[in-house]
Amino acid sequence: MAYRVLADAVLVLHLAFILFVAFGALLVARRPRLLPWHLAAVAWGFTVEAAGAACPLTGLEIRLRLLAGEGVYGESFVAHYLLPVVYPAGLDRGIQYLLAAAVLLLNNALYARYWRGAHG
Repeated sequence: MAYRVLADAVLVLHLAFILFVAFGALLVARRPRLLPWHLAAVAWGFTVEAAGAACPLTGLEIRLRLLAGEGVYGESFVAHYLLPVVYPAGLDRGIQYLLAAAVLLLNNALYARYWRGAHG
């Protein structure tokens, strides 16, 4: 049971990281000290998607699920609602390239808007 809870927590952390990569510029606008952390997260997210790699959190989650005796996801809130966001169906290299481009474009747009507002 403890491994399953830990695996679910890793999945929630993974989702939080994805959201921080995508929308962290909004937090940086309020908390500028987060800028280096956000830029590092964006670089990591872009690199993982552009390289077609898996995030290390995926491996950790899989390991914890195996330790919990779960080969597949059961019926739970996490499996039903969060899993499809973190691991979308049909994810392939082409979609990963699109996600990498989307990360850069979205963050460029958010930072451009922030920069204009702060200096304009």
